[in-house]
Amino acid sequence: MTEQELLNLKEKVDKAKTTVSELTGQLNALKKQLKDNWDCKTIEEAEEKLKNMEKNISILEKKIDKGVKELEEKYND
Repeated sequence: MTEQELLNLKEKVDKAKTTVSELTGQLNALKKQLKDNWDCKTIEEAEEKLKNMEKNISILEKKIDKGVKELEEKYND
């Protein structure tokens, strides 16, 4: 391997280290935001919370639809 090839390889390694560092910082910021905004320590916790929220939304939508239907029946007669 020539000296130039080694220098090119070193440059690629340095760029990769910088990218890893930047991505690690972004990951840490997102984890902090997840904790601060949603009180979740892990992505798994957040996914579980999301499932529960979606279930609650579905229940509320059904209740709203039922209430709207009842109102329509009551006032359309």
